[in-house]
Amino acid sequence: MKYKEFIKRLLNTKKISKELEKELKEKLENELKEKLENELREKLENELREKLENEHLIRFKSLNELPIRINKFCTSVDIEKSQNNLDVEQRSKELRQIVRLAAGLPVSLTEPLSVNDLITEFRFHHALADTLRPAFQALTSRRVLYCGQCYYNPWYLSRALRSIGWKADLYNWDTNVKDQIFYHGQDFQLGDNPSNTLEGILDFYLNSLYSYDIIHFSNAEGITYGVLLDRAIQEKFGEFQNIYLLKALGKKIVYSNNGCRDGVSQSSFAKWGPESVCSICKWQYEPTVCSDEKNLAWGRFRNSVADFQILLGGNRIDYNDDPRAHEVPEFYCLDQKLWHPEIKIPKKHLLPTNNHGIIRLYHAIGNRKERTKNDGVNIKSSHIYLPLIEKLRSEGMQIEMIEPVGIPNKEVRFLQAQADIFLEMLTYGWFGANAREAMMLGKPVICYIRPEWLESLRKEIPDYAEELPIINATPKTVESVLRDLIENSEKRLAIGKRSREFALKWHSMNAAGKRFDKIYSTLLSDDTILQTKI
Repeated sequence: MKYKEFIKRLLNTKKISKELEKELKEKLENELKEKLENELREKLENELREKLENEHLIRFKSLNELPIRINKFCTSVDIEKSQNNLDVEQRSKELRQIVRLAAGLPVSLTEPLSVNDLITEFRFHHALADTLRPAFQALTSRRVLYCGQCYYNPWYLSRALRSIGWKADLYNWDTNVKDQIFYHGQDFQLGDNPSNTLEGILDFYLNSLYSYDIIHFSNAEGITYGVLLDRAIQEKFGEFQNIYLLKALGKKIVYSNNGCRDGVSQSSFAKWGPESVCSICKWQYEPTVCSDEKNLAWGRFRNSVADFQILLGGNRIDYNDDPRAHEVPEFYCLDQKLWHPEIKIPKKHLLPTNNHGIIRLYHAIGNRKERTKNDGVNIKSSHIYLPLIEKLRSEGMQIEMIEPVGIPNKEVRFLQAQADIFLEMLTYGWFGANAREAMMLGKPVICYIRPEWLESLRKEIPDYAEELPIINATPKTVESVLRDLIENSEKRLAIGKRSREFALKWHSMNAAGKRFDKIYSTLLSDDTILQTKI
């Protein structure tokens, strides 16, 4: 019995010993692990601290040397300019390398850049714009970027400027497929080059800082490079900071006004008489499209950044009443060869031969459905013209209407060329692209010209006001005006001839190139005379 108890106690002792051994082993392992971790952590912290200190030292040294580098850069650029051997594109690349090095970023731009790198680069420009500005100004050259479409006008203007030595490119940031029928070309298309991603647009934006000295925007809410960039910059830096950075770096911003809500409140515009165009506009009670608050907020921002603004029509009220706003009809230019009275018409657009003296009236409205009320009322005055035409037909007049919808602008000219008379707006107060196309094709145009706007324009360009061949009419007078034109073919031809001559003088590519060569060159010389006159 005692032997069995001894064996049992011995076994228990061994069991306890193993448990103690296991416990001791775990304790030793934990202590050793903790010691090793502490030693490793201390070693890594020391190495990391040393590395960070070296990086900070390099960064600090680079930042400290940046003003010196910028000064040397400017001096060397000025010397090359004086010797007429400046390679502005190469020097622009060199400047970006200097900036990226100072920002602690890889100098090479051959690989696609990450969003974080690009944001860091933007932040560096934003924080040190005053330091960098002299270098950007030293590189000032004849380089303009049209940032956004305005029908086809900047496309033909950019081609005209290229022919006289300017670097002139057009960036189409409009991704709406429906809008593309109004455009005639672009050098850069958002969604293709650049990609419609934040890194794509931001990289294009940063490149544009080094590639252009004038950025020309157009249209209400059109001072942008793309929605994705606007949102990201607003979230991280504040609203419009990418546009304000253009100003801070010395870029010149030009803006083309285009429409009734561009810097003018609905209340102010509605007061223009004799009949309020706002009362027949589909967007009168759509504050997301047009309202006093929205329109004026845009005008306030627009005027805060634009060095030179382009108008046509004399609508000088609210934020359009500004010394930097000028009447510049040449911006709204056309290719005089494309819109030629004798253009050859493709078979698919050829109307039946007119052997019966039929008068063809052209009346069109872009995005007709979206801009017309359910009762047919729109600012193009369709609700006035269509009943009038039915009345004339009922009297036996041979009238045919041409009302194209959804046809690309490059093709619609073939229908325009076969029209006899163009019917434009009767209450708005001025004319648009359709009338300019008609005049370039040598066609007479009926449209209401507001006397106040014409007189305002006359103060700046009296010859334009004097030579304007538009046939003025209101809803009350349009019937007699139209009857007179229908019955008098010689009068139509005479007005058409004058219209072509007028369009060539004021709205051709050639005229646009010459005018903007002068405007842009004056802007780049920082001549403040542009604040009062051209």
